[in-house]
Amino acid sequence: MFVKLVLVPLGVGIALAAKYSGTKGVCFALYGDGAANQGQVFEVYNIAKLWNIPCIFVCENNGYGMGTSSERASASVDYYTRGDYIPGIWVDGMDILAVREAARFAVNHCRSDKGPILLETATYRYSGHSMSDPGTSYRTRDEIQEVRQTRDPISSLKDKILNASLVTPEELKKIDTEVKAEIDAVIKKARADPEVGLDELTGDIYAVPLETDIRGTTPFNSYPHKRVGKAINL
Repeated sequence: MFVKLVLVPLGVGIALAAKYSGTKGVCFALYGDGAANQGQVFEVYNIAKLWNIPCIFVCENNGYGMGTSSERASASVDYYTRGDYIPGIWVDGMDILAVREAARFAVNHCRSDKGPILLETATYRYSGHSMSDPGTSYRTRDEIQEVRQTRDPISSLKDKILNASLVTPEELKKIDTEVKAEIDAVIKKARADPEVGLDELTGDIYAVPLETDIRGTTPFNSYPHKRVGKAINL
């Protein structure tokens, strides 16, 4: 929850950069129903609307924060209305096509210089919130199983494309077999690789880094801001 919450103000900053540079870019800032109650979310709602920043706020409402149901944590669970002066849309987050269309609408809204928009996607979390959360102490296994059987997005889309004759069962089975084989191969390779040394703990995590000088990887490096300070005799 904390990580997603931090990304909400950053998302507005990225969207502001897109507006400032005139790229017509937009930014999706995602957060959960638990983080929706935090103050900085409302602060960036305000600045985003005040400056008509092209940011799409997406509240992933899965019904539970860190072990607490949304009803116990929120006075109002209509998260799409939380923006007040920002238009909001409720969308079934378990329906892939509905999410696609809502996202398309939101992007067009922002690119039309209408400012930010808020999407509440009603979804569900099958597993626990983290390794310390089994995910069954605040809900029943029967509830989880019912959602899997009635609202699972993959199964739902599979039924739709089969009923529309867009694909055959054989084609889907072939795709499943190929994907499973690819995943098994990657897992086998990952398990065979040696552990990364501690010297790489703060290193670059990208395969093709855009910046080769990563601040913080070597604590004794002299960084550009120090050289600039010296240049102007600070």
